[in-house]
Amino acid sequence: MDHFKEAQKYIDKIGEVCKKLSSPSSYKLEHPKIDCEKGWALLKFGGKYYQKAKVAFEKALEVEPDNPEFNIGYAITVYRLDDSDREGSVKSFSLGPLRKAVTLNPGNTYIKVFLALKLQDVHAEDEGEKYIEEILDQIPSQSYVLRYAAKFYRRKNSWDKALELLKKALEVTPTSSFLHHQMGLCYRAQMIQIKKATHNKPKGKDKLKVDELVSSAVLHFKAAVERDSMFAFAYTDLANMYAEAGQYRNSEDIFQKALRLENITDDHKHQIHYHYGRFQEFHCKSESTAIHHYLEALKVKDRSSLRTKLTGSLKKLASKRLGHNGFDLQSLNALGFVYKLEGEKRQAAECYERAQKLDPENAEFLTALCELRLSM
Repeated sequence: MDHFKEAQKYIDKIGEVCKKLSSPSSYKLEHPKIDCEKGWALLKFGGKYYQKAKVAFEKALEVEPDNPEFNIGYAITVYRLDDSDREGSVKSFSLGPLRKAVTLNPGNTYIKVFLALKLQDVHAEDEGEKYIEEILDQIPSQSYVLRYAAKFYRRKNSWDKALELLKKALEVTPTSSFLHHQMGLCYRAQMIQIKKATHNKPKGKDKLKVDELVSSAVLHFKAAVERDSMFAFAYTDLANMYAEAGQYRNSEDIFQKALRLENITDDHKHQIHYHYGRFQEFHCKSESTAIHHYLEALKVKDRSSLRTKLTGSLKKLASKRLGHNGFDLQSLNALGFVYKLEGEKRQAAECYERAQKLDPENAEFLTALCELRLSM
């Protein structure tokens, strides 16, 4: 209902602009300002609308290519598309638009923050840090400056600096789910660093520090989901941290909440199924459930930075189970799916043929087998 009210507010605003510009229609007008307003409205409603927002800003820029506001909107949209498209390689499509937006808006610190983060993405961290330092000198107490500067330093592995900035930002906006999530990520990174240094066997002071960091991470990830019930990544991070603490029941509860989330992006669904599969494989020792969720992750999105991990895990688990039981339909289906995904059509067909003989009425096996035979 809140989204409908918000949308109506934008529609009313567009109607008013159209009337001022003497449009024959209340809501239709070929004018770049309208396209810009449309872009901002779409951007506000999240990841599913980023591509449409990009198109709207592009349309506005066709008419006024050097308009400062249009360039800011376009650059931020492309930056978010870069950031949400997790297919293994760093996306840098927004670097050019961000540089242009900064040139056209030299006093806009908001767009400079995004440029700094993108420079960090493309291994130009020193240049990015100069922008961050310049911004912190100009407006050191602005919440958005603190939060993105903290993100920059967290990704630089300067966790103490990041935490210092995040704590300042929380004083300004104590209800921010983003800030709590970022703090959780910092504590988790510090915990991982200690575990790596001790070969996953921390003792004495190291063990006490690890326990303290896990508790702090749980506290902030929990705060993040309490403040934003649709924050998918915060759910998986909280569930994984509960598992790290050996609190498997809490971990299961959080994963179930994450799996029930509606109206989330495919990338979020993909990540949730992947992490829940790992939880089932390594903590619950349920190979069957792990295979199911690894498959679901690939069905939702078969190209991502997790693809190699998912296909590797499925091959390992399915081959192991078939070694014990050659009639395991789930494992035959999993292997067939992975081979098909990797373009190994002959091996995929063999798996589906074996599965189809064991279960002749299974429509999924028959469909996959027919598609493979037609393509070979």
